[in-house]
Amino acid sequence: MPSAAAQTQTANWLLENGPRELELLFRAIVYHPSVPILIADNDRNYHDASAGAGKLLRLTRHSIIGRKIDDFADPGFKPAISELWRDFLGQGEQEGTLRLAGPDGNTWEVAYSAKGNVLPVRHLLVLRDKTNPTKTEGIAEAGEEPIPAWVEDYALFLLDVNGQIADWYAGAARIYGYSVNEARDQHVSFLYPSEETSSEEIQQELNRAATEGHFGNESWHLRKDGSRFWANVITMALKNEGGELQGYARIVRDFTERHERDEKLRRSRARVRPIPPEPTIAGIVSGEFDRIPEANDAFLNLLGYDREDLLAGRMHWHDLTPAEYAALDDLAHEEGLRFGACSPYEKELIRKDGSRVPVLVATAVLKLSPFRWITFVQDLRERAQLENVGDEEVEGKQNFEEMVGNSAALRRVLRQVEVVAPTDANVLILGETGTGKELVARAIHRLSSRKNQPFVTLNCAAIPTGLLESELFGYEKGAFTGALAQKIGRFEMAHRGTLFLDEVGDIPLDLQPKLLRALQEKAFERLGGTRTIPIDVRLVAATNRNLTQMMGDKLFRSDLYYRLKVFPIVTPPLRDHPEDIPVLARHFVQKYAREMNRQIDKIPVETMRALQGWSWPGNVRELENFIERSVILSRGPSLRAPLSEIRDDALQPAGSSTLEQMEREHVIRVLREEGGVISRAAIRLGMPRTTLNALMRRLGISRKEI
Repeated sequence: MPSAAAQTQTANWLLENGPRELELLFRAIVYHPSVPILIADNDRNYHDASAGAGKLLRLTRHSIIGRKIDDFADPGFKPAISELWRDFLGQGEQEGTLRLAGPDGNTWEVAYSAKGNVLPVRHLLVLRDKTNPTKTEGIAEAGEEPIPAWVEDYALFLLDVNGQIADWYAGAARIYGYSVNEARDQHVSFLYPSEETSSEEIQQELNRAATEGHFGNESWHLRKDGSRFWANVITMALKNEGGELQGYARIVRDFTERHERDEKLRRSRARVRPIPPEPTIAGIVSGEFDRIPEANDAFLNLLGYDREDLLAGRMHWHDLTPAEYAALDDLAHEEGLRFGACSPYEKELIRKDGSRVPVLVATAVLKLSPFRWITFVQDLRERAQLENVGDEEVEGKQNFEEMVGNSAALRRVLRQVEVVAPTDANVLILGETGTGKELVARAIHRLSSRKNQPFVTLNCAAIPTGLLESELFGYEKGAFTGALAQKIGRFEMAHRGTLFLDEVGDIPLDLQPKLLRALQEKAFERLGGTRTIPIDVRLVAATNRNLTQMMGDKLFRSDLYYRLKVFPIVTPPLRDHPEDIPVLARHFVQKYAREMNRQIDKIPVETMRALQGWSWPGNVRELENFIERSVILSRGPSLRAPLSEIRDDALQPAGSSTLEQMEREHVIRVLREEGGVISRAAIRLGMPRTTLNALMRRLGISRKEI
């Protein structure tokens, strides 16, 4: 428990730095680069501007920040600005027309809509060029009703490390109906319907944000008057310079009207065509104002630009996009913020010579503060010979056929797989044992251009430490006593394909530099050999261990960690998506009934309730093993499950035991039933023996208790 002084220090940090962090998050979500948006203070000084505002004002964004609105006005119009601004500060909203003057002396009119105090002492202005509307086409809707569309549905507030509301802004008061005094110091759970979302689920949202930097999800929220709305929630962890959690910034948007519409919109535009055998994959990183600070040579070559254009800051995503595709980009931008990645979609990009090139685009959020996207672009010019869209949809289903479920948590993982699979980027899959990390790795391979090449696996925890190096890199004849013949290692076996290293956190510290060198140089030497062997391998790694903590304990190299974690994917534990348990249970019943030549077509309601009530510390693998045993015990059309194994824990009253206590008791009971034999208990729990040993150490289970 932190001391009172530490709690006070954290609270002070949050109130001092939280509004600025919340402003960064707000800009990341609200700003679309083509829309001219300005943020000003009470004295009319600009604190920020979108790229679209710079284009409209005919200035760079940085030359706008720090100056007054008056500086850009036609001299004859300046006297009216002070009066308009006074009225605006009093009313909180305003619409009207400004007459501006450019550096060349030319004047033009812009329509504006202003909304006050979207953040503390920060006011939002959305502009539209009245003289030449085509300059802001694609945002005509924003010009017609810019403020309601952009701001009215946003609630912004700060939470402390315990989830209590530390500050509450005007948008939150407007949407939820609670004043700042009513909301402050309340736990955020009071904004959720208790029958829809438990306090444990709310804490999981905060934990995910603390671990991953930010977390987005959607659920029902409650207003003060008792009405409900469908909320899109983005939570960003706030940490001090020492990396210590200080609280959370949260933005909530009312998505009630869009809740049903979004799925239809995405289905209509996310028609992913087949991937060519050797596609051109271009990668870029872009910031919140749409400038492209990083791009690979494939992207530059695709569009006819050189690196000087990139370094000079002349490349912006919206300048490369034809106006008719702006709406697709908007959907991708919004979907990325909501789910971490967008479904791939087709569009065209404008080359430097003015010609267009058809591409497939996949985008994911790298970071929210400062804001960064990563985008992969695939050249679609050479695809006339490929299959039709219908065949692709069948193939897509086959690629994910082993990943059963339809929860938001699982869909988020599948979207990330679709984004990263066409690339050669290293992927690090993080998650508890039994959550399907290898299935995710296989899906990445099947959706990649390497799908017809080898998929080689190695469980680093299952190989004795002294043999792991030879398993990875192979050895030459005579390299050591017993090396009677040359052996090919897993890296060579995976040449031109994918190498999946499971339990990568178990790689010994002294072997990690050699693995890092092989990844960096794309070459290695066999044990006892001198010849350098080049390799072309896409690496996917997985672990259920906390690599960040291991780095702090000097058990895992930070340079290897960052080399592996180019694109992280977190597989959720089954307790985080219990809505998938019924479909998983039916899937496994059908699978094992078919294998055992039995006809089982019914799962009793009591059995299903017990399955959903149990926490499944071994996750999907433990559920599968339990269903297999149940099928063996069943003699009729109804599943006969040994509920005594889980009923006592599953049906405990809420709050009578912590999740860790339940997990501990379950593991001890299984060990006792298996006579203390670790290997048999591990099979029952659906995990490797080494993982069970580690779990026993974590839970403090001794031999005396078994």
